[in-house]
Amino acid sequence: MTVPPSTHADAAPEGDWTGQAESAACNALLRCWVRETGLPLPDAGPVTIDLPASGTRLEAGVVYRSHAGFHRFEAVRFPSGQPVGAATLAALLVTESVAARGGGPAAVTELVARVSDSTQRIASFLASRAATAGDPGRTPFLEGEQALVLGHPLHPAPKSRLGLSESEACRISPELRGRFPLHWFAAERSVVAAEGDAHGWLAPFAPETPEGYVPVPAHPWQARELMSRPGVAGLFAGGALRDLGPYGPRWHPTASLRTVYSPGERVMLKLSLGLPITNSKRENLRVELRRGAEIDRLLDAGLDAELARHHPTFGIVRDPAWLAVDPPDGAGRPESGLEVVVRSNPFGPADRVWCVAGLLAERPDLGRAEITRVIDALAARTGTGTQDVAEEWCARYFDAVIAPVLWLYRHYGLGLEAHQQNTLVALDDDGWPCGGWYRDNQGYYISQWRAGELERLLAGAGTAGDNRCADEVIDERLGYYVGINNLLGLVGAFGSLVGCRERPLLELLRDRLRSFGDLPVATALADAASLRCKANLLTRVDGLDELVGPLETQSVYCDIPNAFAG
Repeated sequence: MTVPPSTHADAAPEGDWTGQAESAACNALLRCWVRETGLPLPDAGPVTIDLPASGTRLEAGVVYRSHAGFHRFEAVRFPSGQPVGAATLAALLVTESVAARGGGPAAVTELVARVSDSTQRIASFLASRAATAGDPGRTPFLEGEQALVLGHPLHPAPKSRLGLSESEACRISPELRGRFPLHWFAAERSVVAAEGDAHGWLAPFAPETPEGYVPVPAHPWQARELMSRPGVAGLFAGGALRDLGPYGPRWHPTASLRTVYSPGERVMLKLSLGLPITNSKRENLRVELRRGAEIDRLLDAGLDAELARHHPTFGIVRDPAWLAVDPPDGAGRPESGLEVVVRSNPFGPADRVWCVAGLLAERPDLGRAEITRVIDALAARTGTGTQDVAEEWCARYFDAVIAPVLWLYRHYGLGLEAHQQNTLVALDDDGWPCGGWYRDNQGYYISQWRAGELERLLAGAGTAGDNRCADEVIDERLGYYVGINNLLGLVGAFGSLVGCRERPLLELLRDRLRSFGDLPVATALADAASLRCKANLLTRVDGLDELVGPLETQSVYCDIPNAFAG
């Protein structure tokens, strides 16, 4: 059963952005709960959620049941008929989870705060986007990066940014089309670490600095927050760090918030940002800086040429350089908060390259997702039904975007954390997928058993980036990020937002996965009865930061039925 969002019985009317935000937040929470508890859903009609820890029962109408997990629900209500808001729903669900896991009330308080913050921000995003048009000079790449107005459809608080004021949000939020100049510091060379020609990359837009100092850019929010850090304050007091203030062109925040883009520059910059966003504070770690630079060296050593030979329309967005200010001895951690990744910008102003998450994002402010517009236009142009167009589109997407990721893992033991926000798809003039990109220096995994394939290109590959790990760990991560987040998320969007039948799409993708039958992760995705899936709600209940600690314990995983296998 497929029902467009606007026809939901309890959907907020158009223009009621607070109601739309509440609905989106409750839907995301319920999707998480259904996925992580295995709660069975009817194809349509009411579902009951029993919560014995609080002695409560909730009811919600199922409007669309998705094989891929992108369900749609009417308003959540108590048995009395009283509606339940997102904060109340979060409190009840988290109380139940905490009771089952032996936690305390602090977890409930923390997550309810995040859900409330996320919901309020979504309401402001929707109101702003509905009231304003985009700039005429915006590029397709930037449109895709700033299209995630609701955020991850299976995260309990996708837009939570606790600690960010309203005025700051207007400047730095991609959803509000923020823009800002970088904040610059002058750092003595003795306290600066760097790799690659970072200074050369930055020179075209950097301010002048005194003799013996180098310019270091920072996110404006981070620049203000840094002043309260004792280690950084010591650098200022000793003269090793000087505040130069805002300077240069205005930059646009992308989907990750802390990576910034300017259409006229050769590079993007991935800046440290100490805000808690989804599951982590987004500050660059030294090991991630080294990891990105090491992958750049691997690509130069022959991996890029091999990838181009086998998959000429797929590329890896490079991180060729970085620089960072060293904290003083005794600061307690190797990062100061002034760590900058220099990322290449391979996209011209006319390149039709979309962040996959943005392309598939639900857009109440526009009335339909961008992918719906693309598929409708293709159907009209070709005179073909929407379902047939969707199947052809998904087949081309797999071949252009997913097959190269699996090829790299099959032949080189290099796993890419290719979830939808880290994956870019190039569309041709008609709207068909014709190429793809991967980006993110955090998400490279090198098989410790097959590292020799990469060591033939670069001695010690995976050592500098500290990212050698067991295949079992890589398989679990790729199974989730590539299989569940990316591919099942694709199918869910086609079903829930475009109105296509999901089962034929799942079967098509399963057949594509079987073409990598010698790769255990692909075989498991195609045919295993269940899959290991990141549990975003439980990860937040446990208060885990996904960027801290061993790979094996950074997130909570659960088993879910395998939709590909039917």
